[in-house]
Amino acid sequence: MTRVRLIDRARRDQLGEGPLWSPGTQSLFWVDILGQRLNRLSLGDGAVEEWSVPEMIGWVIERRERPGFIAGLQSGFAELSLDPLRVNPIVDPEPHRPDNRMNDAKADAAGRIWAGTMPLTADRPDGALYRFDPDRSVTRVDSGYRIANGPAIAPEGDWIYHTDSGLGLIYRFPVDADGVLGKRELFVEFESGWGTPDGMTFDSDGGLWVACWGASRVLRFSPDGRPDEAIELPASQITSCAFAGDALDRMFVTSAADGVAEEHGGALFEVEAGRRGFAPHKYAG
Repeated sequence: MTRVRLIDRARRDQLGEGPLWSPGTQSLFWVDILGQRLNRLSLGDGAVEEWSVPEMIGWVIERRERPGFIAGLQSGFAELSLDPLRVNPIVDPEPHRPDNRMNDAKADAAGRIWAGTMPLTADRPDGALYRFDPDRSVTRVDSGYRIANGPAIAPEGDWIYHTDSGLGLIYRFPVDADGVLGKRELFVEFESGWGTPDGMTFDSDGGLWVACWGASRVLRFSPDGRPDEAIELPASQITSCAFAGDALDRMFVTSAADGVAEEHGGALFEVEAGRRGFAPHKYAG
């Protein structure tokens, strides 16, 4: 195929995010945050399905021991199941901040979820990073984010990467086996022309792929933080990326149509990255 392929579907996402490969269903799931929808692409036949959800939804993560997902909603963590769609609230980590919402998350090998929050206005440092453990306890592990975004777990599981898109910064934290974070350090500060760092994922060679909001591309960073590859896309607001398929060699990229008048804004793309990724971890609770 050409290096970028547009996924054919009837609708565009206002704010596409959170692509998740589901090996068991051979499907890619992703959300439309502002459109309040969960989408599914079947890699077998290319069919696209969608479900409306009752509020803004930032992500879904599959469960290890049970069917269905844990979802990040504006109101907090929730159980979500399909066919029919059911949503059961679990806990709101920020009941004192009703104008915040959950934005992005990843699970680690221990079955914990690392999830960020942000203010709806994205203009003040009221967001935070949380750890949601298998026993359903919630711990705030970092704070002061305008747009908490793109958690990514290093291949060895010893570092958590996290972004404040509002500042154009990618941080990383050492993490021990109990999920305790060490001191935050700066990994990459985005330069002029790179756009804004958004969703992220690792490839099997240790490269960090970052969606670049406002710059029509995904950038790959080497383990020492140098950009070493770029894939250009026909939409400006690129939001996240994930590897999928049995060989984990198919990268899918989400985008947003909100605030732009572009033919492919809000489209889902498949790109030829020439790399392989990792199967996503699942929540252990």
